[in-house]
Amino acid sequence: MSALRLVHENLHEVGVDGRRVLLHVPTSALFELDAVAGAVLDRCRQSATVAAADLERRFAGELDADAVAATVQEFLQLDLLRDAAAITPPRPPVTIHDYPLSTLVLNVDTGCNLACHYCYKEDLARPAAGRRMTLATAERGVDLLLQQAGDRRRVNLVFFGGEPLLALDLIRQVTDYAERRCAESGTALDLSLTTNATLLDDATIDWLDAHRFGLTVSIDGPAAAHDRHRRSVGGGGTHALVSAKARRLLERYRARPVGARVTLAAGNTDVVAIHRHLRDELGFFEVGFAPVTAADDDRLRLDDAELATVFAGLRELADDYLAAALADRNSGFSNMHQVITDLHEGTRKVLPCGAGLGMLALDGGGDLHLCHRFVGTEMPAFGSVEHGIDRARLGRFLETAAARDGSDCATCRIRHLCAGGCYHEAYARHGDPLQPTLHYCTLMRDWIDLGLEVYARILEHNPDFLVRHVAPRRGLS
Repeated sequence: MSALRLVHENLHEVGVDGRRVLLHVPTSALFELDAVAGAVLDRCRQSATVAAADLERRFAGELDADAVAATVQEFLQLDLLRDAAAITPPRPPVTIHDYPLSTLVLNVDTGCNLACHYCYKEDLARPAAGRRMTLATAERGVDLLLQQAGDRRRVNLVFFGGEPLLALDLIRQVTDYAERRCAESGTALDLSLTTNATLLDDATIDWLDAHRFGLTVSIDGPAAAHDRHRRSVGGGGTHALVSAKARRLLERYRARPVGARVTLAAGNTDVVAIHRHLRDELGFFEVGFAPVTAADDDRLRLDDAELATVFAGLRELADDYLAAALADRNSGFSNMHQVITDLHEGTRKVLPCGAGLGMLALDGGGDLHLCHRFVGTEMPAFGSVEHGIDRARLGRFLETAAARDGSDCATCRIRHLCAGGCYHEAYARHGDPLQPTLHYCTLMRDWIDLGLEVYARILEHNPDFLVRHVAPRRGLS
């Protein structure tokens, strides 16, 4: 080959404590550049093409010639360098042949006893008007999950709403049925539930504990932050009740760690104070933040200034996460922990999440949706418990979602860690679940860069943290 060109879209460099760390975009692997690799990379960046012989002449007397040649070969193998004369063939289209179901979300009741301002649920109703799933529909959903699990020996059943505990009697019945059916088929069963905590009592907590539910509580922080948007149907604040119920839950629950989910809507941006309240004062195992960047009411969206404030707070929490990791502790900042997990496991996404690819959501009428966020929307369903999964339509959707050539995502440095962003975020903002969520791409790239810095420092100073706190994480969820 006469000349080489740098494949810019396959690499991204960050500086960490004077070290040059390279993200290999195709594999999400990290490499530390030594003096030779750094010099070769810098030279390749100076012009559109460069000849291998020119590199050896350029560094003659400065760098070992064999080391330069070996580095060039390694860059070629990693597809960081390519033959400049070669025509790069288009990537073959992604075809999805097999996508066994591993998770089914049951939307057991559309009713909710709260009236949170930012709720995205388009089918939300007050408790008395809530539409409850029938036991027969839920049982057929369990049967479908087991039928479509393929070779998977573990499945996950998620109870969602509205407020799912309004249908506790149904949840109990479905749990009994699912546990019996899974025992018959030799399939392990995980149970999960997201709740606003207001309906928890000791008997309910003990029953959930006995069945080892993975629990997440929706709570937005201290009273001033929480009560801003998480209101009762009558308009009053709910923090006093929710925090009291959460304390009781955390005192009594032993089966699995309990997490908190925070929604950051307009005016609620002090993520550091929120995290410290939920983690240090109430005692949640981990806290995750979900910024509102798409909403029917523009007044609920975080504006650019608020997003900047949120990101500054997330950076401070990332510093806390790093300090804790170096002391061999997990600070419970789940957003950063997920990034560290993805980098450590070499995550290489083709699709943004498991929606449709292992996970579907079942509504009260028996229809199957891409995920729980699409229940109640006008987006057509992907089958039903009566007729099964519409695999032809679902396959076309997923293959279209995976085809990013020609889009902004195709050459983005975080394309395998983001893969286009949340379908529902795109649907809410653009009316199209396949539209890339470009409105927060810069924020996402900055967030991944921050994760790269944190991960590189952990690798350098306490890699055992990754063994003790990251590798086992999949078993907690």
